[in-house]
Amino acid sequence: MQHLHIDDYVRLRNDLPDLDLQRGTIGVVRSTWFAPQITYEVEFHQIGLTHQTRALVTEEQLQLEDGPLFDPKRLKRLMQ
Repeated sequence: MQHLHIDDYVRLRNDLPDLDLQRGTIGVVRSTWFAPQITYEVEFHQIGLTHQTRALVTEEQLQLEDGPLFDPKRLKRLMQ
């Protein structure tokens, strides 16, 4: 997988139960951390909630997405 960049749209590949985030949740990369390994701070947007959740995740936990984050047709298709 290529390295992610700030403002890239991503989707979780696995659950993060401690943060109540589930596989498939969509987010935006907000920063990159380089030590001790490359880690990304991602702001996740959960459908039905009015707040975002930020988490530090590794590249292996993320799938790069393309397109607008809040396109209703795209969100509906991703959630199926």
